[in-house]
Amino acid sequence: MVKDFLSLADYTGDEILAFLDFADRLKAEVRAGTPHPLLQGKTLALIFEKPSLRTRLTFQIGMFQLGGHTVLIDDILGRRESVPDVARNLERWVDGIMARTYRHAHVVELARCARIPVINALTDLLHPCQILADVQTLREHKGRDLGSLKVAFVGDGNNVFHSWANFAARVPLNLTLVCPPGYEGDAEITERVRREAKGDFVITHDVEAGLRDADAVYTDVWASMGQEEEAETRERAFAPYQVNAALMALAKPGALFMHCLPAHRGLEVTDDVIDGPQSVVFDEAENRLHAQKAVLATLLGGPRN
Repeated sequence: MVKDFLSLADYTGDEILAFLDFADRLKAEVRAGTPHPLLQGKTLALIFEKPSLRTRLTFQIGMFQLGGHTVLIDDILGRRESVPDVARNLERWVDGIMARTYRHAHVVELARCARIPVINALTDLLHPCQILADVQTLREHKGRDLGSLKVAFVGDGNNVFHSWANFAARVPLNLTLVCPPGYEGDAEITERVRREAKGDFVITHDVEAGLRDADAVYTDVWASMGQEEEAETRERAFAPYQVNAALMALAKPGALFMHCLPAHRGLEVTDDVIDGPQSVVFDEAENRLHAQKAVLATLLGGPRN
């Protein structure tokens, strides 16, 4: 098992599915009122460069439910101290580090320099924790045969899409990105996934073709944190890709609507879709807790190095 959780591309398909099966077990135990103090006495450091609701609370609550503790750290990476120095201090005090940063290089450097596990809770490049929660939700609603399912990701080829692509390179799943020209995602990631994909992997600008036969329609904000200056340009480019009732009708009947949240209602999605019967966005949010607990318990469950 890999020491850190930085990218789904670092894991095999079987290891990723093991995380998901573990998450299902932990969720069932929570609902049954069965305690699982698997990390009794362990401490997780939380580093936040970006604002957070779901990430902050689910990691804090998750460690509490696992019997451990969390400590919050101010945004210090590369400012007050170098990233290596932060890593080498933290490894002496805590059992793991969770980092939510702008630069992906920061979590990579933390992992390289720290002897304890580092968990990527979001960078500008990747968001692997989110995809575990998303796939847990997808399996709950559409069954465990992921290879027969198609996910249409509508919008920007961003960090969430990159992690969906990394998942599709390890586990059979059909993934289509439906986006305006110029927003196809990181070329290195998409070219690698084209070679490694276990199912169909398609990037198209054609909304109708991209949504055809989709079992789930996924979208995200058009301008992520740090892209606020591009908001107006992006709104014009993405307007034809808004997930509304007409767009949802292009997918299979009963297709799920998925979103990692927070949502900009009236932009990438309309109220009638996100609040409609096909929406599973709050199931995804709930599953952040269980999926991340599976990662925590797997990576931090052993003795200190």
